[in-house]
Amino acid sequence: MWDPDTYARYGGERSRPFFELLARVRSESPAYVVDAGCGSGELTTELARRWPGAEVLGFDSSPNMIGKARQLDGDVTFVVADVTTWHPDRPVDVLVSNAVLQWVPDHRAVVERWVEALSPGGWLAFQVPGNHDAPSHTVIRELCASPAWADRFGDYDRGRPVDDPIGYLELLGGLGCRVDAWETTYVHVLQGEDPVLGWVSGTALRPLLSRLDERERERFTGELAERLARAYPARPYGTPFPFRRIFVVGQK
Repeated sequence: MWDPDTYARYGGERSRPFFELLARVRSESPAYVVDAGCGSGELTTELARRWPGAEVLGFDSSPNMIGKARQLDGDVTFVVADVTTWHPDRPVDVLVSNAVLQWVPDHRAVVERWVEALSPGGWLAFQVPGNHDAPSHTVIRELCASPAWADRFGDYDRGRPVDDPIGYLELLGGLGCRVDAWETTYVHVLQGEDPVLGWVSGTALRPLLSRLDERERERFTGELAERLARAYPARPYGTPFPFRRIFVVGQK
């Protein structure tokens, strides 16, 4: 389902939240660092650069992503594993998850298990998109529910797949963590033709496009491109694309 090249098209915009999340992790010399849902691994190698004395593991459920990650230079181990079932074989000093948990319906239970897996004083840091009420997502839901596509996507409505910062503060605080939770709305300026379609093609559209054959994908993305262009009109300098993200850092 996941195409590393499509996802990497806006790599600079997608990596910025990772570094801003990591800046709040104050661990000095962790022994074991894990990137849960590491994707194609470029950001996992940044963990190894920050903590060169640590053993660093990156895992992802996509064999394509892990295949790409294993081509990178750096002292990092990459494995195929699912965030819903993965368990470490030793206490984790820093566990990072970047834009993954929004795909996991019962991710609060996953977060609880991750806190249990931390060493005393260990750190959990994750960020998730909080833009599910933005036009980029409402337009997709509206198109899926339209007469032309309801027979294929009538069951597609993920609702609100993530909490707000207060919700995560209460969750981790209740588990005994010291918590720093916040949100940021980035205004990315995207370039090129149909740039918002290009953005969502690497994320929100992947499960939908996997249901369609080539001709259907062309028709669906063509209709979606028209709607997105109206929702996000291009300017002379590019296409402004507000994107809200939710950040959580907890120390056990």
